[in-house]
Amino acid sequence: MPLRRWFDREFELGLPPEAFPDIVERIRGVPARVEERVRDVASDRLVQRVGDTWSIQENVAHLTDLEPLWEGRLDDLLAGTTDLRPADLQNRKTHEARHNEREMPRVLSDFRRAREGIVRRLDALDPAALNNTALHPRLKKPMTIVDLFFFVAEHDDHHMVRITEMLRATG
Repeated sequence: MPLRRWFDREFELGLPPEAFPDIVERIRGVPARVEERVRDVASDRLVQRVGDTWSIQENVAHLTDLEPLWEGRLDDLLAGTTDLRPADLQNRKTHEARHNEREMPRVLSDFRRAREGIVRRLDALDPAALNNTALHPRLKKPMTIVDLFFFVAEHDDHHMVRITEMLRATG
């Protein structure tokens, strides 16, 4: 099955505030899903690249690399800014970080710690803030906090699919 390119995707936004608890649960569960997926995988497979794509380990680390962006965009929405901060569409942080030279348990614990931080913030949000909107810089669509974290959950799932695909290709 062909994998959709992330930057080609469109998103249906405008989710109601009532969708927020479901989305937070998706966000909360990703570290466990990643850990389960790579638990018994040999370290040489985790760092193997297929073509010019990131390795499994780099895909996992990329999720951690983006946590500051999600935190910053949450800050933007809570502060009432009109535009969300842009992402680095070249993903320089992930490309330059040399994640394959790290130990996978550390990559996993870094992701878990970063994600737990943002989940704590989401759990403590004032429900009134869920209606704040700001323009997404690439999609050119207004997003609420609910939409933003739906987008994050979709991004997480995109990389989970990529990891599964890499496991098939390297196994």
